[in-house]
Amino acid sequence: MADLENLDWKNLGFSYIKTDFRFIATYKNGSWSQGGLVSENALQLSEGSPVLHYGQACFEGLKAYRSQEGKALLFRPLENAKRLQTSCERLLMPKVSEELFLRACTEVVKANQKWLAPYKSGASLYLRPFVIGVGDNLGVKPASEYLFIVFCAPVGAYFKGGIEKGGARFITTIFDRAAPKGTGGVKVGGNYAASLLAHKMAVEQGYDDCIYLDPATHTKIEEVGAANFFGITHDSAFITPHSPSILPSITRKSLMVLAKEHLKLKVEEREILIDELGAFKEAGACGTAAIITPIKEIAHNNKSYSFEAPGNITKQLYDLLLSIQQGEQEAPKDWIFEVG
Repeated sequence: MADLENLDWKNLGFSYIKTDFRFIATYKNGSWSQGGLVSENALQLSEGSPVLHYGQACFEGLKAYRSQEGKALLFRPLENAKRLQTSCERLLMPKVSEELFLRACTEVVKANQKWLAPYKSGASLYLRPFVIGVGDNLGVKPASEYLFIVFCAPVGAYFKGGIEKGGARFITTIFDRAAPKGTGGVKVGGNYAASLLAHKMAVEQGYDDCIYLDPATHTKIEEVGAANFFGITHDSAFITPHSPSILPSITRKSLMVLAKEHLKLKVEEREILIDELGAFKEAGACGTAAIITPIKEIAHNNKSYSFEAPGNITKQLYDLLLSIQQGEQEAPKDWIFEVG
């Protein structure tokens, strides 16, 4: 376990740090157990567990922030609960109720309060809920037993080129993130395993990550590594891609509301051609882990597109989002859940 007293909160990065407690519930005979906290972080699984062979696994990611008053605040946890249910349905896994999801997250935050990052440190407590198929199995079929687990770790910026560091650089990839009518719209483990090679190749070329284009035509922007994409046009419209193979980001959904209602921008969710990049003065990657990471460059077919990083609107959205997440500004209904 990491030495809490020596954590450099302002330079944490995004990596696993063992904390004191995690929540585990089991699914057997058609129902979920009550579940509870455990201190052990190692799992003992049957060698026949479908998660090990057929990737029957889905997960979520959400964050808890410390307010100025010292309270622990979860950002839109019910949205994560609903998205996990959608992922479970896609993989024929039993859904985790919103009540069980919220109780598990709440108990994990309460039990690991000392790992909750200080107010305005630039860090947060990242929660990783996930569901996996376990038990004795050999054939390609759904598991008979499942585990629902939530653990947490203090984290900093996901991309090195964050809001304070001049932005990140991306390059388009020849690989597809997901197939049409595949699993791109849900948060399942296999999507991320398949992305590792494209990420490695981008990094080897000097970029932070890759940009995926649509699998059918390779002409439209889909996702930015493990995050969603948005662009700000020269006439200050907020544009973000629409596609059934894009994971519906809760952060992006929130930014669309903030851009429209607070900044009074025109907001469009539509197909974005890669050739449209020249129409944007700002661009960004957004998600729970990335928060908002300004994009300073996108390379595609030996051509490079440059953007303000961070641009004025991107910075306004970042500051507004963070002020809501940290309890400084009144949030829209049901966006903030205070852990008692």
